[in-house]
Amino acid sequence: MHIVWDWNGTLFDDRDAILAATNEVFAGYGLPPLELDGYRAAYTRPIWTSYERILGRALEDGEWERIDAAFHDSYHRLMERCRLAADAQRTVDALADGGHTQSVLSMWHHDRLALAVRRLGLGLAFRRVDGLRPEEGGGLKAEFMVRHLAALGVEAADVVMVGDSIDDAAAARHVGARALLYTGGLQSRAELAQFGVPVIERLADVAQHI
Repeated sequence: MHIVWDWNGTLFDDRDAILAATNEVFAGYGLPPLELDGYRAAYTRPIWTSYERILGRALEDGEWERIDAAFHDSYHRLMERCRLAADAQRTVDALADGGHTQSVLSMWHHDRLALAVRRLGLGLAFRRVDGLRPEEGGGLKAEFMVRHLAALGVEAADVVMVGDSIDDAAAARHVGARALLYTGGLQSRAELAQFGVPVIERLADVAQHI
C-alpha cells in the first residue's frame, strides 16, 4: 500500500500558528481575534472562500493575493515554534517497516515544504514530496493529487490519503483512492465525519485502516 500524507495539520502540528497568523492578518481589518471554533466555522477550501466568510463579503480584485502574502509572512515566522504531530515519526517509521511506501502532497509552498520535511527528520521516509510551485495559486487538491500519483507511478486503488481536511478526502475520491481523516487540523471531527470516510484521533491509528 502507498500512503500519501498531507503535511500542515497532519504530520506537522501547526494549527496554533495558522490560527495566530490568520488573526494577525484580519486584525488589520479591525476584526476581533478568532478562537479555534470560530475559525473552524469559517474554514473551507479553497482558502479564499474562508477569508470571504471571515470578512462577510467577496474579496476585491487583488485582495486574495495581498491577504495570502500577509498570512504567509506571519505564518512563516510563527511556524518556527511548531513541531511534528504526536506519533508522526513513530507512525511513518512503522509503516515503512511494514513495507508500505509513502509520500507527501501539500498545498504549502514547495521549497519551504521540502526544507521542513528534511529539517524535521522525515526526508528519507518519502518517495516524493510535492507542494505548490511559485506559478501555482492553490485551490482544490484534487488535480494536484492526479499529478502526484502520476509522478509516483502508483495506482489509485493502492493508495490511502491521510489528511486533516475534507479537501484531502475529496482529492482521494477524485482519483479513486481511499482516505483517512485526522482530527489534528482545523476542521472539527463532526465536519470530517460528514464525508463518510474513517476519522482518526491519533496518527498511530493509520495502520489499523490500511
